[in-house]
Amino acid sequence: MSILRNAVLLTACLLLQQMAQADENFSVIFGEKVVGHLTTTSGDGETRIVFDYKNNGRGPTMAETIRLDARGLPTSWKITGATTFGSKVDEHFEQVGDSASWTDSVGSGKLDSADHRLYIGLSASPWALGLYARALLKDIDHTLPTLPAGNIRLEEGDELSVKGKSGSEKVRSYTLSGLDLNPSYVLLDDKQAMFAFITPSFVVVREGFEGEEKRLRGIAEQLSTERFETIQKKSAHRYEAPVRIRNVRVFDPHTLAMSEPVSVIVMGRHIASVEPLDSPATPGEVLIDGAGGSLIAGLNDMHGHVSQGRALLNVVAGVTSVRDMGNDNAVLAKLIERIDDGTIAGPRITRSGFIEGKSPFSANNGILVDSQQAAIDAVRWYAARDFWQVKLYNSMNPAWSRATIAEAHRLGLRVAGHIPAFSNADAMLDAGYDELTHINQTMLGWVLKPDEDTRTLLRLTALRRLPELDLQSAKVQKTIQHIVDKKASLEPTIGIHEALLLSRDGEIPAGQVDTIDHMPIGAQRNAKKAWSDMSAPGDAEKYAGAWDKILDTLRIMHQRGILLIPGTDTGGSFTYHRELELFEKIGYSAPEVLKLATYDMARYLGRDQSLGSIEKGKLADFFLVPGDPTKDLKAIKRIRMVVKDGVVYYPSEVYPNFGIKPFADAPKVTLPTP
Repeated sequence: MSILRNAVLLTACLLLQQMAQADENFSVIFGEKVVGHLTTTSGDGETRIVFDYKNNGRGPTMAETIRLDARGLPTSWKITGATTFGSKVDEHFEQVGDSASWTDSVGSGKLDSADHRLYIGLSASPWALGLYARALLKDIDHTLPTLPAGNIRLEEGDELSVKGKSGSEKVRSYTLSGLDLNPSYVLLDDKQAMFAFITPSFVVVREGFEGEEKRLRGIAEQLSTERFETIQKKSAHRYEAPVRIRNVRVFDPHTLAMSEPVSVIVMGRHIASVEPLDSPATPGEVLIDGAGGSLIAGLNDMHGHVSQGRALLNVVAGVTSVRDMGNDNAVLAKLIERIDDGTIAGPRITRSGFIEGKSPFSANNGILVDSQQAAIDAVRWYAARDFWQVKLYNSMNPAWSRATIAEAHRLGLRVAGHIPAFSNADAMLDAGYDELTHINQTMLGWVLKPDEDTRTLLRLTALRRLPELDLQSAKVQKTIQHIVDKKASLEPTIGIHEALLLSRDGEIPAGQVDTIDHMPIGAQRNAKKAWSDMSAPGDAEKYAGAWDKILDTLRIMHQRGILLIPGTDTGGSFTYHRELELFEKIGYSAPEVLKLATYDMARYLGRDQSLGSIEKGKLADFFLVPGDPTKDLKAIKRIRMVVKDGVVYYPSEVYPNFGIKPFADAPKVTLPTP
């Protein structure tokens, strides 16, 4: 056995040595456009990695140096650079003998153990995924304990042939899971060298094989689909009988109050009736004991960029409807098709047609345009495909806006969006905007100079100027009155501003104190990373002051009767719960927040005849919590059951698939006697 073991180690060492001698180059591709690179160079027993890309005017810049042992485990790892939103990274790991020590954005740790573990780089580039895969392939059960905590697993997938400029190669797909909410997918070549990191929306692929990008995204989409199809088969309960949810109190958005205890009966996709509690059940019913809990209509996240990886998590968080605010149109169409036919679970999706101008700072999504006519043609494309509205973005030429918006309105589409660079909220309201997106986009018009470019991170870093802003000044009051006069709405995405302005390295964000301990280790570590660069003296205080100024502005807007739209731009689910909590901070009561997130948004989307409240004849979209969210909004975080389109989900059955510890038990269910 020792001879065999030594042979395996020798082979591994030779393989590592061969790989260490080969430099590697990769392209980062979003929306069929190369937006960055990943390169590796090797020598003196170490590998040096540079990872840099910019999409939508932002992206990470990282430099890494790694040394590995014979098992392929890191013995030394240094990562420096900046994250997508600019926070500084200085991470390092050392394994000396049986002692491992590390410092990352979360903090420092140490472990003394003869059983060496695989360190997971918190800010590592995608190249690290290939490193993990190779280490796992050497393990007999393809599972390894990791540092700082947890375990990582590898599942081998199919082999495929890929074509590049230098010819064809054989590669194999691998699924890495256990560290975060969803798995990662990588491809290795026949020498176990990294070939690609793949997702449905972007890829990092070996240089010379960029032509395979669309196919690789399709493979990632298929792998993800198979995962969620399996979860759907296990967790979606389609009862072929009336379902009586007994002893629940129903939230009434018209009275802002909870009802007396009742029974709600669902048949198929619809609510068959809401009956007094003492109404007898009929033969053949499924009985669900609500145990005196609260039944709330499905929530509406009005700012999503819906992905398959987050679709089910939204549903089991009670978010049964999402307004998508920009996506890959083909990917989104397929996702909606899978949700609608029941192949996978996901929210009802209302589509916004994304229109962006072509520039070096473009967000590579939706339709990119280079002229006013192209923008008008994009509007017509979206109108012909039943999109609900169009959304204009940062690089859109403001001079094209009025004609583009007029065409959208002529075709029955609403218009929302960012404030294009070198414009302001007042100009876009005059051009015809129905809705302003992100509170910073409006407030920047009060502090920026006309020639300052918001297509870069300036649209975030310039928020440091807000503490000095006088909210009673003429320019501020003019814009607020303009919004009122135009009867426009504003979607502030409060939570993402909280993350940008208040998150600090090593601290639990205020919005995640109730959930972080339930998350897998990767999600916990990521939650404790700062978003913005706070390294300059005084910046942390300026950002905190900007946060206070944003809340003050929103309080004024609420008092002036401006309709504020609840949306996240951070994936929804748990972050949507936080978004609603933040609406309380700007003057809404808990019942008003519930009404806004349910009935008001259904009405805003033109769906209040079928959604938004729990009434006979409406679609069965609602969720059950044990507490009373009209008294404590945090009650919506402990969901026992969700019904979406008549299909019943129990979050306690779903969350383990994501490595999440459930927040509440499922209710008692009694099936009819055959």
